[in-house]
Amino acid sequence: MGQADTELAALDDGALMVLFAHGDPGAARLLTERLLPRAFRHAARVLGDRAAAEDVAQEAMLRLWRAAAEWRADGSAKPSTWLHKVVANLSIDRLRKSGRAVELGDDDFADGAPGMETRLQDMGRMAALDAALATLPERQRQAVVLRHIEGLSNPEIAEALGIGVEAVESLTARGKRALSAALKHHKEALGYGQ
Repeated sequence: MGQADTELAALDDGALMVLFAHGDPGAARLLTERLLPRAFRHAARVLGDRAAAEDVAQEAMLRLWRAAAEWRADGSAKPSTWLHKVVANLSIDRLRKSGRAVELGDDDFADGAPGMETRLQDMGRMAALDAALATLPERQRQAVVLRHIEGLSNPEIAEALGIGVEAVESLTARGKRALSAALKHHKEALGYGQ
């Protein structure tokens, strides 16, 4: 990694957006590396369809690039939060147009190269989680994915979904309870014991 790359890597996403708006290709590359995988994971968990998630993530990134010229690096908004809001809206639009897709059915989210037994167990856990997530109402699913899978804070989720922080807390609490109930009888089969 060269000095310029190291300097870029030290910048936050808002500063990278401003640099991108001024034509810095390194800033665009780094932002894409940081944000595209998160956008894809969010869309995939909500939509349950890899191809649709790729389309949504790409469209969200295109919208982010178009917004770069007006981006203010004053800390009032984070590119990641803005992107999650776009992904949430695009995902909801897709669900409403085409009905609900139910499950992913493969290990698109596995990283590393664990042993076959571990990999199969992880695939089973992911499939069970994805199936359970698909049973949640769309707003609960969005809130749970953003909070517990993507790691956003409640205020960031509130901004992304256009709701209040208390509504986020309620959605995530209800979503967690519903997921727990849906997965309760599968603990042993998923390798968690009783």
